[in-house]
Amino acid sequence: MRIAYVYDAVYPWIKGGAERRVYELSQRLARRGHEVHCYGARWWGGERRINLGGVWHHGVCPPHPLYINNKRSVKQALLFSLGVLRKLEGGFDVIDCQEFPYLSCFSARLRSGGASLFITWHEIWGDYWLDYLGILGHLGMAVERAAAMLTGNNIAVSEMTGRELMRLGAESTVVPNGIDFMHIQSIMPADSEHDLVFAGRLVSHKNLHMLLEAIAQLSEVNLLIIGEGPEAPRLRALSRSLGLDKRVRFSGFLKYEDTIALIKSSRAFVLPSTREGFGMAALEAMACGVPVVTVRHRMNAACDLLTHETGVIADPSPGSLAGAISTALDLPGSAGQKCREIARRYDWDVICGEIERVYAAGV
Repeated sequence: MRIAYVYDAVYPWIKGGAERRVYELSQRLARRGHEVHCYGARWWGGERRINLGGVWHHGVCPPHPLYINNKRSVKQALLFSLGVLRKLEGGFDVIDCQEFPYLSCFSARLRSGGASLFITWHEIWGDYWLDYLGILGHLGMAVERAAAMLTGNNIAVSEMTGRELMRLGAESTVVPNGIDFMHIQSIMPADSEHDLVFAGRLVSHKNLHMLLEAIAQLSEVNLLIIGEGPEAPRLRALSRSLGLDKRVRFSGFLKYEDTIALIKSSRAFVLPSTREGFGMAALEAMACGVPVVTVRHRMNAACDLLTHETGVIADPSPGSLAGAISTALDLPGSAGQKCREIARRYDWDVICGEIERVYAAGV
């Protein structure tokens, strides 16, 4: 098959879940004999078109900041969608457009020709648009709903996202995100040990304030917080005010391998987020053989990854989270093996086989 991926952010220049998915799948599909092209902003220097690991990368517009004041740039979305409209070539069997930033999905539809258009959905914002943009959020909701109706070939990265697409009136096929399972197995645990580890962006919907309040109720539990983000100053101040200086450590951003090593040396991983389109950090922790604590919420897809043997789901309150942490820390040693067994099913080679079958069925 001749396959095109469309997404403005491009790995390894930009690192995130959607970017990593496109990279991992495109590399594997190319190795399986497919001709694969990726259309994004030109984050690299030099030629507009380059080959990376057997995959052709096309820079359809100059790079501009993806975020302005912690919100996705409308200017970047417009420039990229216009670039796709001008530069996306014909002759593809499959065009897979990542849903965000939405406008490029409409450009891909207009340029699809005889190709089968797939839209991969990493999350559905729904009513969250109103929190994000105020009254203008109604426009965001309308655009999101219109994008869901562009094709009958919607791909959801999680069961939760599939359910949310159904609420918009759109059918979908679930092809989850993945991990490099063997690479995670090859990383040795860190020398330092912590009871709990969190890894991710320090933003409001991750609910780290709730986690700190839960830790304050657990007198002998310590926590390592890995990551940076706009909430960092507030969270550090809250930790001090709760008297947690000796039990909570903020490491800042760390390399991937260092993060995995620290998760492996912990007793449990905690993800108190109420908005996860997939829950990649939780899956990586499970691949480390570490049980996961998360919170019950309609928009938290990490809940779908867990069983009673591999983690605990709390209500979104400090008291319930504290109780769930205590339960997770008391899980039997067999929990680690159960975690790894589930995580192995999400290896990127397995996921690549699934996406290959979905594309073939839709052509």
